[in-house]
Amino acid sequence: MTSIGASTTHKVGVKKSTTGISVVKNGGGSVKSTGILKSGTSAKTKAPQAPPSSSSSSSSSSTTSQAAKPLLQRRGSAPPLKPSSCLSHIPQPGGGPSPLESFLSLPIDVQRDRTMSEFLPHLLGERATFHEGINAPHTSSTTQSRGTAAADLAVLVRSLGPVLVLKKFGVLAEIERTLLPQGMGVVFGNGPGAGIHPGGGMRRIASALSMASADSDNNPSGTTTDLASLSGNSTVGTDTRRGKTIPPNAREGALLFLRALCEIGDGHTRSIEPYVVPLLAAALDECGSSSGPVREAASDASESIVSIVNPLAVTALVVPVLFEALRSPEWRVKSSALERLSRVAERAPRQMSKMLPEVIPTVTGQIWDTKPQVTKAATAALLAVCETNDNPDIRPAIPAVVHAVSKPADTYKAVEELMATTFVAAVDASTLAILCPILSRGLKEKNAIRKRACCVVIENMSRLVDSPAAVAPFGPLLVPELKRVVENVQFEDIRDIALSALQALTRALGHADVESAMASIMRAEAEKAEEEQRRIAEVLEEARRAEEENRIKEEEERKRFREAMEAQRLLDKLALEEEERQKEKAMLRKEQQMKSTRSETGKCQGCGLKKCTKTCLFNK
Repeated sequence: MTSIGASTTHKVGVKKSTTGISVVKNGGGSVKSTGILKSGTSAKTKAPQAPPSSSSSSSSSSTTSQAAKPLLQRRGSAPPLKPSSCLSHIPQPGGGPSPLESFLSLPIDVQRDRTMSEFLPHLLGERATFHEGINAPHTSSTTQSRGTAAADLAVLVRSLGPVLVLKKFGVLAEIERTLLPQGMGVVFGNGPGAGIHPGGGMRRIASALSMASADSDNNPSGTTTDLASLSGNSTVGTDTRRGKTIPPNAREGALLFLRALCEIGDGHTRSIEPYVVPLLAAALDECGSSSGPVREAASDASESIVSIVNPLAVTALVVPVLFEALRSPEWRVKSSALERLSRVAERAPRQMSKMLPEVIPTVTGQIWDTKPQVTKAATAALLAVCETNDNPDIRPAIPAVVHAVSKPADTYKAVEELMATTFVAAVDASTLAILCPILSRGLKEKNAIRKRACCVVIENMSRLVDSPAAVAPFGPLLVPELKRVVENVQFEDIRDIALSALQALTRALGHADVESAMASIMRAEAEKAEEEQRRIAEVLEEARRAEEENRIKEEEERKRFREAMEAQRLLDKLALEEEERQKEKAMLRKEQQMKSTRSETGKCQGCGLKKCTKTCLFNK
């Protein structure tokens, strides 16, 4: 008989359970997967192939075949999102349909129920109870699982169509409620009256961005989603103070879904674009989140949206949103917007070149931000947008000009680069937008030789201006400075060169002489000042009106409070009087009982009987 002591060891074999996990064998190896769509066939199937990515993310498609990489990596190497292995097109052994084909063969109502009760909860970091089973152990949601769910939903959108899944099933409405719980009007924390557009922040462009909510001819249900709600306020700080009451896991899943829609387009990015481009503002706003995973998902989502946007939509939809993002108090939002602006310049150089008179002043203002990350991104964005200019004469001098913008001490080096330039091509508004700020700064130099160099460049470029309308916005920037040089510099040859440059610039502006040009500039400046004063007056009037409304509301609340307190005092007084009357009645009743020989029950207070005995003192 074997004895068991303290030194006896015993090996217990542990059987690994694969409940809820399908094992896919591929060339002798095994890969575990926890997909959402289940199959009733055997677990030993071939490895599914990832769906091809869209043409806009060709660099990402090359990494799809690398199965050894994890599903999600952090910034710098984020691979494309891949659906679960159970969501494949590969038929099952024995000729059975694939899991995706089985899902597509279900009725539309069943597809909608499964999409909203299984796929969407996994995407938003919730638990699909009826899918996992009530008795099944609950596993916490991770970025990897939410990324897989986002890819699964994107595959369904590609297979069933965006109108059916996003609109009719209601997926887009849930995404909008997750990312924009208070409406687009409070995005970036600008609020009414705080944006670059008079009238308030995103209010002016919210109508253009709500195209995803428009009805489609293929949408018989006619369901719409209001994306342009402008109510609510936002403050700066943590996510809670910024009005972000939705959990970070849900917001990260929604952003991953936007990215998956752009990456798993399979050539259908044109049908996806109207649904994801309006949410670019929400993605940029989430770049300022206090949660790291949300920020990374928002940065990837905004990059994916910009990579598929149509160049024709850059002027009306994308750039105005980026401008509003630059007004955000969050430095991360501004840095991300500047990075996206560089990407837009690469994708749509022709449209960006036409917008240089508006883009350059806006980006230049961000170079002096207190955060070095914003300054670095602004310098890179300024260089990227300036390089979209197609004038071959100034292209070699663009790096020096951009460097001079960020470092004013090197202004003369940029002017020297321009001095060596021979102007041959026509000078349009975008070219002037690059040159005029540097030349205006050079005319303010104390050194007269540097002023002479600027005058020579201005004269050379003024002779090739294509139209007076192109140089009109820059006349107030150069004409007054040239006139000061003509009147104040003591060297006669420099004054003559400045006068020649002033006359050439005046002719380019379409005026006969300098006096008429100055008068026109003064009128334009006066009109601009009046318009600014009018805008300020409107803002002050709106603030005064809001203050008056608040004062009236406060007075009404005080009046109601006083009335309520007076009514309460009256009620308390009536209750006290009623209590006194009840006490008096009780005292009178007690006195009557004391004087009476009978109690309240009708019994004698002497013998305790209703009919007194002969010996009772109260017997009559």
